[in-house]
Amino acid sequence: QVQLVESGGGLVQPGGSLRLSCAASGFRLAYYARGWFRQAPGKEREGVSCISNIDGRTYYADSVKGRFTISRDNLKNTVYLDMNSLKPEDTAVYYCAIGNRLESGCPLSSFGAWGQGTQVTVSS
Repeated sequence: QVQLVESGGGLVQPGGSLRLSCAASGFRLAYYARGWFRQAPGKEREGVSCISNIDGRTYYADSVKGRFTISRDNLKNTVYLDMNSLKPEDTAVYYCAIGNRLESGCPLSSFGAWGQGTQVTVSS
């Protein structure tokens, strides 16, 4: 059974940091494109950061470049999103997802299996 489970969300003050984890079970995460997405209330889901399974290149949305870092631990079958210098506008439900093939960017259409999401709230 394919399963993705996110963890690490919570309430943090502006300027703070969080590390999100996405643990995969039932398949080898390393074979797939991996991505983090977020959805704020009243807004569409958007790509935050993705890793291509073609060449390993990473993509970051302009709004998070220099603050967020995507990484993976193939032995733990887990992908991470380190978030620093968090801003109130980063508040959203964050989802991890996998896709069969990702050449570039972080399009939702390339991802077919999703986790349940974890809430990140940035507020003082």
